[in-house]
Amino acid sequence: MSQIRNPLPNRIKLIWGISAIGSLLVLLIVTGLFWLAQTYWNWAAWLTVTMLVIAIGEPIVETALIPYRYRFTRYMISDTAVEMQAGFIFKKRVAIPIARVQNVTLNAGPLLQWQKLSKVTVATASTTHTIEGLELAIAEQLRDQIMQLAREARHDQN
Repeated sequence: MSQIRNPLPNRIKLIWGISAIGSLLVLLIVTGLFWLAQTYWNWAAWLTVTMLVIAIGEPIVETALIPYRYRFTRYMISDTAVEMQAGFIFKKRVAIPIARVQNVTLNAGPLLQWQKLSKVTVATASTTHTIEGLELAIAEQLRDQIMQLAREARHDQN
């Protein structure tokens, strides 16, 4: 089994951290709505307390897992497949045959654009898989490389 060797850029950790803060804010707003509902309509207080625990706990866990997530997220492009790997305890490894690739899309929301990163989404007839955040120049190069390999693979099959 070959080693998947290309890591994501280090700046993706900042994006994941900001995402965790965004989760905290959204969950605190939802918790506030639960508190209002409890105050005005006599909902069970345990719902508000449970939401508060989730609102604080989920972003803490998400932030704590950033180094783990970064360490074990990799990708590799070969002549025959696009391979992606994530996780160590719950390892997920995907190999997308180049001949099955139909489309490669680059996406970048405001946070990724701010860090000059882009998501690379590889689509087949039945699924899509995403490499979370690559340098824009590398993402464009990968898109072109994957699509060229896909064209060659389809041409070889005919």
